[in-house]
Amino acid sequence: MFKISDYCLPDIKLLEEESKKALFWMPDHTYIVLGASNKPEDSLFTEKVKQDNIIVMKRLSGGQTVMLTPNNMIIAVVFPDVNTLQAKNVFYNINTLIISALEESGINDLSLMGISDITLSGKKILGSAIYRNKDKLLYHAVLNLSEPASTYEKYLKHPSKEPDYRNGRKHIDFVTSLKDSGYTVTYDNLESVLSHFLKKV
Repeated sequence: MFKISDYCLPDIKLLEEESKKALFWMPDHTYIVLGASNKPEDSLFTEKVKQDNIIVMKRLSGGQTVMLTPNNMIIAVVFPDVNTLQAKNVFYNINTLIISALEESGINDLSLMGISDITLSGKKILGSAIYRNKDKLLYHAVLNLSEPASTYEKYLKHPSKEPDYRNGRKHIDFVTSLKDSGYTVTYDNLESVLSHFLKKV
């Protein structure tokens, strides 16, 4: 079995902040990140992961296993007033603002789906999760800019739990990217628009 590291990517540092703050970043490598309750043997094609030397981490937040690649944008927001927040409201408020920012960038046919996903033409374009401790609430999400769905199909098994709208679809039929959907928005432009909209949260 390969080593599973504790989650140590940039957004975890937001838990040290004393006020609300948003962070946007692109992974420097390909990572697989297990949800808090996920086991590698249930979630991954472990031989392929080992063969390609992919770094595997386990995060504190819930949800299913995800891949982070240099073709993704990671969006994170930390809130210090944790006792006044409900997870479902945080998901709704932030994801609604992200949709508005994407629409401002010319991206259409976006919807809120499942507990915490955003879809584009019925396929998943963003997934998000929340971690809460006694002091802070951390929202983080993966927006797929240009990673082919075949990457997820190669390394990730079908999840043990799925939103109703997935309807049993394989990763290759369920996930899309902005690029594969015909959009050529740059990371820098998206970051600028998202930063503006997330000031409202």
